Amino acid sequence: MFDLIPFERRTGSLFDTIDHMMDENFFGDMSRQFAPCRTDIIDEGDKYLLKADLPGFNKDDIKIGIKGDELNITAERKEENSDKDNKGNYIRRERRYDSFCRSFSLDSIDAGKISASYTNGVLSLELPKIQETKPEVQTVEIK
Repeated sequence: MFDLIPFERRTGSLFDTIDHMMDENFFGDMSRQFAPCRTDIIDEGDKYLLKADLPGFNKDDIKIGIKGDELNITAERKEENSDKDNKGNYIRRERRYDSFCRSFSLDSIDAGKISASYTNGVLSLELPKIQETKPEVQTVEIK
C-alpha cells in the first residue's frame, strides 16, 4: 500500500527545514486547499481504488500513462469564453489554461490489468495487486 503514497524527498538540509517551517506555519493550510488533484487511495484487499478529483476537465483532457513502474496522470485544458456585441466586437474575453501531472509508484500493481473510469469530475482507477504465487507442494514417493 505504501507504494502508492506520494512522497517528498528531503535531504535534511537547512533549506528543507525552512521550507517545512514555512509550509506548516504560513502557507500549509492554503496550499492544501488549492491542491491540483486531490487523491484518495482505498485498499480493497485484492486491489487498490484510486479516486482523483478533476473537476472541469473533459475525459479527452486526461491522459494516464505507465512508464516502467510509474503511473502518470496528466490533465490539460484550454478554455475560451467570449461575449460579443451585435457588431461582433468583444465585450469580454477570458482565456484559461490549466494543467497538472501526478505520479504514483506501481511496485506491487499488475499494470496490465489497470482499468479507469471518469464520472462527474472524479477519475477512478482500479489497480489490481500482483498475486503472489505460492509454490506447489509436491510429495516424493519413497521406493
